[in-house]
This record gives sequence, C-alpha cells and structure tokens, in this order.
Amino acid sequence: MLELAARLRKLPREELAAALHSREFEPNGVHDLFDLAELLLSPDSLDHAISRLDRRRLAVLAVAAELAAANAGGTTVDDVRGELAQLAASDDLISGAEELLDRLAAALLIVVADRRVHVPVAVTSRVVPRLGEDLPTAVELAAPAPPVLVTGDEVDRSILERRSSEAAYATVAATAELLAELGTQPARELAKGGLALPDSKRLAEASGTALEDLPRLFHRADEAGLVAREGAFWLESDHGATWALESAKGRWLRLAECWRDRIPAPLRDLVARRTDTLTAVALRDDVRWYYPAGGHWLDDGLDRLLGEAEALGLAVAGEPVESGRLVLAGQLDVAADRLAAYFPAQVDKVYLQHDLTIVSPGPLEPSLDARLRGIADVEGRDLASTYRVSAASVNRALAAGESAETILEFLGDLSLSGIPQPLAYLVGEAAVRFGAVRVGAAAESDVPAKASIRSDDEQLVRTLAVDQSLASIGLRQAGPHRLLSRFTPDVVFWALSDARYPVAAEDAAGNIVRLRRHRLAPAPVVVAKADPITALLDRVLEEPGGAATEQAWLARQLEAAARAKETLTVTVRMPGGDTADYLLAPASVANGRLRARDRKADIERTLPLSAIASVAPAPAG
Repeated sequence: MLELAARLRKLPREELAAALHSREFEPNGVHDLFDLAELLLSPDSLDHAISRLDRRRLAVLAVAAELAAANAGGTTVDDVRGELAQLAASDDLISGAEELLDRLAAALLIVVADRRVHVPVAVTSRVVPRLGEDLPTAVELAAPAPPVLVTGDEVDRSILERRSSEAAYATVAATAELLAELGTQPARELAKGGLALPDSKRLAEASGTALEDLPRLFHRADEAGLVAREGAFWLESDHGATWALESAKGRWLRLAECWRDRIPAPLRDLVARRTDTLTAVALRDDVRWYYPAGGHWLDDGLDRLLGEAEALGLAVAGEPVESGRLVLAGQLDVAADRLAAYFPAQVDKVYLQHDLTIVSPGPLEPSLDARLRGIADVEGRDLASTYRVSAASVNRALAAGESAETILEFLGDLSLSGIPQPLAYLVGEAAVRFGAVRVGAAAESDVPAKASIRSDDEQLVRTLAVDQSLASIGLRQAGPHRLLSRFTPDVVFWALSDARYPVAAEDAAGNIVRLRRHRLAPAPVVVAKADPITALLDRVLEEPGGAATEQAWLARQLEAAARAKETLTVTVRMPGGDTADYLLAPASVANGRLRARDRKADIERTLPLSAIASVAPAPAG
C-alpha cells in the first residue's frame, strides 16, 4: 500500500482523475491518499478492475503477480518479459509487455518505477489463487489467439440483409404507432411499476405488437427519449414529436445510436473487429475468451447487444449482418443506408373512396401522415394503410384549427382520385354543425363546477344530460340551455368529442378556442451531477506543504505499515550528520515517536519521527 500511496502522490491531478474514473469505489470515506490507496486495494474495487482487463493485460498482470509472490512483492520489467518468453507467448505480447505494464500502472493496479514492478499483496491475492480456477492459467493467458473459423460455404447475404431491413422497419413503424397512440391518450404507470394492463393492451394493439413484447418496445422508446413521464402518466415527448416527423431512415438512426451507446465501449470495439460470419454463439465465445474475468458486466452487455440487435435489423436469427458491425464501429450512416435500401418507398398520394375511407398505397410521408391523422382515424396500419373520415374526426380537426376549406384543399392535393361527393358533403355538414355545443370555464358562482356546457338546442342539452356514455363527467342541468360539470373544460370537451357531439371550446368572451388533444411532455432534463472524483481530489490533495506536511506523510506511511504488518527500510539521521538504515517492523506511532521491531538485531527500538529521513519497502528476501 505504501508504494501505491506514494504513486498517487506523484501523479499529476489529470492522470490521477482519469485513473480513478476507471475504478469502482465509494469515495465518501476517503480523507487522504492513504485512505484512497487502501480503498483502491479493497477486494471489491480490485475485482471490478480485473474483470475489465482484456486477455493481454490480464496475462501480463498474472505473470507479474506470480513473480511478485515469489519475490516478496517485487520484480522487474525484464523479469516479466522473460517469464512470458518461458511461457511461449507470442512475440507481439512479449514486445508489448512494457506498454501493458504501464497501462496496468495507469489503472492503479501495480506500480512501475525505474523498470521495477511492484505488485501490491492485495492484487496478488486477488489474481494468483484464481489462476487455473475461475481464470485461465498464466500459460493459457499467454497463449496466442486461436484462429477465427470462417465457413467456406457461399451464403447469399442479400437475403439476410432483406430480412434485417424488414425487422428494422417493423420496429420503427411500431414505435411510431406507439407514440401516436400516446398522443391520443396517455398511458398510466402503476405504483408497483409497469403500465396498467388496459393501457398495455391498447398500446400493443395500436403498434401491432404482441402484449409480451410491448415492455421491450416501450423501454426502447423511453431510452431514446421519445416518451416522458409526467406524474403517473406516460406521454409522447417533444423529442418524440420531432422523431415522428423524420424519415424511416432518420428514425432508425436514433434508435440504433441509443442501442450502441448502451453497450460498453470495450465490447463494441471487440465485436466490431470480428468478421460478420460469426454466429451469436461464436460471438459470445469470442468475447468471453477476450475478457476471461468478465463476469456479470460482460454477460449483461452481451445480452443487451444480442437481444436488441434483431429488433433493429442488426442480426437475423442469431446471425450478425454487416449493418451490425458498422453500427458498432461507429459508421451509423453507412449502416442506415444499407438498411434503408430495402425499406418500402414512402408515398405522397392516397386514394379517397366513396365509403369515406382513405387508402395509402405505401407508407405515407411523416408530415402528411401526421396531418391526415388529425382529420381521419387510422383503421389499418401496414405497408398500405387505411384511414376513415367521420363526423367526429372532422369535428376534431375543426377544433384543432382546421376549416372546411383547408381540409378539402389538403385532401384534394393528397388525392389521386379527386374528392368523392360523400366526403365533401360530410366535411361541409360537420363544419356547419361545429360549435352547436360550446364548452368553457364555469363562473365563480357555479363552484364547485369547473366547466360550463351550453347550446341553443334545448333538445340537444336534454340529450347530453341523459347520455350514459357521459356519466363519467357528471353533467347536471342548470337551465334549458346549460349544463355544468366538476371536471375541467378540456376533459369535458374531449369526452363530448369522443361521444361524437359537434363540440367547440370557447373563452369567457364566447370566442372559439382551438384545442389539440396531442399534448407533449418535455423531455426530462438531465442535470449534470457533481463529479465525486473532483471533490475527492480537492480533499486529498489539499496540503499546506512544508516540514509539517512531510512529517504527517511519514507518520501515515508508518501507521499503514503497522496495520499491514509490513517490514520497512527506515533511514535514520545520526548525530554526526550521517544516516543509517534499519530493517524495522513498525508497531505503533504516537506522540511523534515510532515504536518498531528491529528485524536484524531482534530488539524493540523507539525513534523520534524528526530523526527519520525516509522509509522504503524492505528489500526482497
């Protein structure tokens, strides 16, 4: 631990911060560099660091640890290279041993100084006993990589690419339908977690997804920031609304980017270097070979990598395709171009039919689709989609700010077959009836009522009062032309709209107010958290300097050696100005004095700290 503490003290702040970010530990209890060194050598922190070592670094660490165990903690760079040669390691590994030792030192697993390698006892105890047990032996670690087996059969990769494109497009389309349905009606989150079952069934049906597959689809949209939670309800986010207006290629890019970002960088780099002819099973074997101590982080990363890859068209039946390798290598645009080449072409024209249906011969361009959904309801969603225009859907469009003229103009520009007379008649009649029922805020004298409903048609008011489909909003008649509700005006408005009444919202002056049901939730703002490593370094590196600091540092070294029962070489200043070295095993430090056992003379010595010039680890042997 003394060597590591001294190494921490000498490191520039930037290098120390980078090293600490690669390690896992709880920094709150750290008050000085000795506490930090002790924490970095704790079993949990060491296991975390060792599990992320690739095979080459683990081989060098295993050799250095075995040599250190045999030489009481110390060895040299040349010894490590010589031992690797004895183990028949590859020339590449032998020549790169010094660089790999430096990388291990940068991760604070060992200390390298003047070509001398110090492996702390704590590290040795977490490596050496595991060799040949849950880790390969040093001989196996140093062995050259096995050859990659490549099938000699000619495989028509275009078939796989077509299937992968189909899967990718299906995922993009299902996600878009999920967002559209959330825009119509939010989904409730249960207190115990997960979506309420009625909402799950509704979203699964709208997106064309099996109920058991919906959580994965929803989770993917959540991680991409396309949905956001407000209180107990999930809504489409503003990022989701922007995403929905992009092309199919742009939508896929966003999902693929989020998938890639969730995979550990070492795993991405490793998989990207492999040939795409590997199967998923071989891929797992290859990755586990490269990270022999991987453990849970590796298995979780592989499960996420392979589990989501098929949905995004990056693998087919466990067989990675070229687009998957490109995404992992960071070439997302190239991968998107390969997949989009097989996406169905988008269209900008539809067929308007006399039965008030609208048939799109292919995927409609997103901006046109979004506006058409405001005028008509989606009946069938596939490569060829079907919409239906009704009095309620036209009323909804009028409430959102459309007029009969803008609706007919839009449909006319969109149509390949003109506007059928029944459709034109329906739009005109709905425009005439629009606003026959008005909803606004109730007056203060009507408390506890919050919404007021009025109509010049007394018969229509009586019909509203007895309509059982409106029982949930609790309407009560307050006059021949007026009803009241304890719910807010927007809730009442959409209840009447869903019941197919020609309703309009109005303000206090009686002017029609345009409402949109499609409410967006702002994407959650990720607040940057204070870096605990920065606070830790401010704490442990805050030293006043001077002789008092040096003596405190000396005392902490001796205290640490006493706790670890280590033997040190202690250099003592003699009265004549000379120095003498003693081989001491510190017992305690108190009142400015050291009490220790002299290993050579086999006596107990007590020395003032002011007389000690320096301390160093005892020589090997």
